[in-house]
Amino acid sequence: MKVLLINGSPNRNGCTYTALSEVAGALNAEGIETEIFHIGSGPVMDCLGCGACHRQKNGRCAFSDGPVNEILEKAEEADGFIFGSPVYYAHTDGRILSVLNRVFYAHSGAFANKPGAAVTSARRAGTTASLDILNKYFTISNMPVVSSSYWNMVHGNTPEQVRQDTEGMQTMRNLGKNMAWLLKCIEAGRNAGIADPELDSGNRTNFIR
Repeated sequence: MKVLLINGSPNRNGCTYTALSEVAGALNAEGIETEIFHIGSGPVMDCLGCGACHRQKNGRCAFSDGPVNEILEKAEEADGFIFGSPVYYAHTDGRILSVLNRVFYAHSGAFANKPGAAVTSARRAGTTASLDILNKYFTISNMPVVSSSYWNMVHGNTPEQVRQDTEGMQTMRNLGKNMAWLLKCIEAGRNAGIADPELDSGNRTNFIR
């Protein structure tokens, strides 16, 4: 089993990476393979809603800029996901939102029935609002949401300060343990013959007609 952790910070080895590394360490201790993927520091185009990804029917974004299609390739092979973002102006980093908008629009099926969790990092405030934004990707894509012993956040202005947030680090470790537990439960269920749910589809209600 493997968990893909996406580092949505422009800083490859900054505070968000520090939090994700703590989660990864707990997952590794439970026998779960991990990969921390950095989306980079360059600009990322947002989703245009052009629908070309659906017309080409290959589970990829029609635009090849940035990390979007690379993430989709990795998502197809992953069993669980952690999305990490710093907090800027009390809000999630805009670039990870652009990436996730395109990733989920192009191929949300790569994530369905796979556990997900969000992690946010801030000097002081904006963490819970940012968590709420990231969690919405899971709850529209048939993904179980993994929780921890506190909201999945760390505080600090540098990696060293984040490591001093002992409760935050504890929360990251417990998140990793809970993710590992859920992944093993899902695997055990499938081995026992419990299939993924067959969901209804096709109904889309517009409020303005």
